[in-house]
Amino acid sequence: MANANKATIDPREAEHFGRLAADWWNPKGSSAMLHRLNPARLGYIRRAVDAHWGDDGTAFAPLAGRTALDVGCGAGLLAEPLARLGARVTGVDAAPENIGAARAHAAASGLAVEYVAGGIEDLAGRRFDLVTSMEVIEHVAEPAAFVGGLADALAPGGLLILSTPNRTPLSRLAMITIGEGLGVIPRGTHDWDQFLRPEELEALLAHAGLTVVNRTGLGFSPARGFVTGTGEALNYLLTAVRG
Repeated sequence: MANANKATIDPREAEHFGRLAADWWNPKGSSAMLHRLNPARLGYIRRAVDAHWGDDGTAFAPLAGRTALDVGCGAGLLAEPLARLGARVTGVDAAPENIGAARAHAAASGLAVEYVAGGIEDLAGRRFDLVTSMEVIEHVAEPAAFVGGLADALAPGGLLILSTPNRTPLSRLAMITIGEGLGVIPRGTHDWDQFLRPEELEALLAHAGLTVVNRTGLGFSPARGFVTGTGEALNYLLTAVRG
């Protein structure tokens, strides 16, 4: 892709998330919201993986023999479960502090995960069966170049899975006014103007040669916490393939 080698890292964003590195694995700390999001995201990923590669949903390690890349991996909150699902996982993150925390946690957990400090452009030439990037594209400097890099990292027959907040009045109220205002989410985490509407993200994916095959909302239920299959006004997930 023409844009794929452009720098996608926003240094201010990397610095912000780097300051949170030491607390990343604390389920009651500054990343508590990510811990609460993770089960719903993992459930969606598992269903997408099973549908794409034809598994019946009963395999203990449905990603065995496959490679996976988590872009914007933080301290490994998603990379580690992907490794437990059998994948050979690489995680890349713009904040070196996050990579340090990720490596230490994986070692303590007995998991072999490769972690790289940098952006998607630092993995140029490498291909992965599964590429994930959760709540990341709203933080990058060049969304089109970022999507181009994700597309370039996708192996033939591979699967791309993204999630991101929608740019709606509800997301501004819930994530910034309330979430950051009350300290549930660290202040300064989000810039609402950087959120992408689904049709905007799908246009970027199409330009990169990818086709969206599934999209669903991610919302909050007082009874069940974060769940998929809701409206898309707060957040959404999608899967895409080449062509």
